[in-house]
Amino acid sequence: MKNAMLRLSALLTAVLLLAGMPLAYAADGYIDAYTYTYDYWGDMRSSPDAYRPRAVLTGAELGLTQEMKNPEGLFVRGNDIYICDTGNNRILQIRLENEAYTLVREITGFTGEVTDVQIAIINKTATPVRTADLESGKVVPDKDTALAACPTTLSGPKDVYVAEDGTLFIADTGNNRVLKLDADLNYQLSFVKPIDPTFDQSKSFMPAKLVADVSGRLFCLATNINMGVMKYEANGVFTGFIGAAPVSYTWTELFWRLFSTKEQRAQQASLVATEYHNIAIDDMGFFYVVTRTFDENELRSGEAEPIRRLNSLGTNILIENGTYPPIGDVQWAAGNLNITRSGSSLFIDVTVLENDVYVALDDKHNRLFGYDKQGNMLWAFGGVGYAAGYFNKPVAIENMGHDLLVLDANGCSITVLTPTEYGSLIFKANDEYNRGLYGDSADTWREVLKRNGNYDLAYIGIGRAELQQGNYKLACDYFKMARDDENYSEAFRYYRSELVEQNIGWIFGVVAAVLVIPMVVGRIKKIKWEVDNT
Repeated sequence: MKNAMLRLSALLTAVLLLAGMPLAYAADGYIDAYTYTYDYWGDMRSSPDAYRPRAVLTGAELGLTQEMKNPEGLFVRGNDIYICDTGNNRILQIRLENEAYTLVREITGFTGEVTDVQIAIINKTATPVRTADLESGKVVPDKDTALAACPTTLSGPKDVYVAEDGTLFIADTGNNRVLKLDADLNYQLSFVKPIDPTFDQSKSFMPAKLVADVSGRLFCLATNINMGVMKYEANGVFTGFIGAAPVSYTWTELFWRLFSTKEQRAQQASLVATEYHNIAIDDMGFFYVVTRTFDENELRSGEAEPIRRLNSLGTNILIENGTYPPIGDVQWAAGNLNITRSGSSLFIDVTVLENDVYVALDDKHNRLFGYDKQGNMLWAFGGVGYAAGYFNKPVAIENMGHDLLVLDANGCSITVLTPTEYGSLIFKANDEYNRGLYGDSADTWREVLKRNGNYDLAYIGIGRAELQQGNYKLACDYFKMARDDENYSEAFRYYRSELVEQNIGWIFGVVAAVLVIPMVVGRIKKIKWEVDNT
């Protein structure tokens, strides 16, 4: 019986190999379908795991006296993790020390004194005044009234950003403000609803997601604002929107707008969903934003751009040189490998690692998609479920070095994922190439291929490294194996020039022979004719 089972197993393996189905083996030797990529034809290819769950942090593991409730925001600075426990009106600061996660403090509000100048700024929506008067403190509203409008406790905080010096920016959504506190939680400033013609004064200011730059300027997304990213100067003054994309309408909507009144058109514009759902900032000060306001036809045509990298002018500068644009899953039909829900990926958050590697969180299929700076998919993994490495309602993603942290709202937990040997090799190969260590990068990509022969990006990586080293023929061979026509054309152009330079003598000799020999032969024939006819 045992021998029969072995023979059956061997037969099934042979059938799979003959059918061309991918067999990717993890480091511990078993077939692994948790992680995958897409090949040139858009088919899923199983691969070894790039990440493994290292820990799942719940209230019990963190020693919380009160369990988390509907957490929505997550941020990492150094070894500190900040969780917006929205339902409990608090922010939890967790610290990683000696491989252990411990609660440092619960932030429920601020403790510092609010000064008159700060009161003027936070209460400036009451009566429009000149910015210069606000900054100088000349305009100071009634202190008791201003203090009443500035509660010292948090209400439904949805996001937090912590600067290098420990300054906290908190999206205190329930109190319609963004708080700026120092590292000791002393009050510094409030960013509030702007008095500006570009902001609809009939709407409440409901900050949802935010980041800040090194100068202390705030960049904020509000749940009921669809004009782009709100920008505030470090002194709290609103200076406009960046990255606003034009509102698109269907032919039916456009027809009805032609016959609508001015008031009706204004209401139609206000019903457009928020453009950007989340925001992150990289080391160079560029913003990564994700949007969900598109249909699948726009996604297929490349118009949707669900992930964008914005410069200070709001222009999308994200590089998309991969086989497929960074849209998440390429196959959308349920029933395919790893696809449990039909429909395209919908990104809810994004985080940026070193060397512009970014990871987007899809809350439609509960997956993570990693991309390099050129827009090539590095890997995808995750799924719907309660087991470690799967998620029920993921709402935020952050990174601590190469480790990834995913906040699950339903599970009230954070899953910490760490790279496997295979994942670390991918990071290493990219890092070496970006540092100009092309030979080392090629060697590391070859190690990746030993673990996953179906990984097209490894062939491309070796080809790019060989191209930079001047090995044009070898580069052509690797690009051809990956079916990378663009890079192949570039490598072949250099290879062709190299062949011409190496064989210039032969080329001139052949050309000369082609031109001279007929002349000599013709001359000889002419002389012979003249001799014969003399």
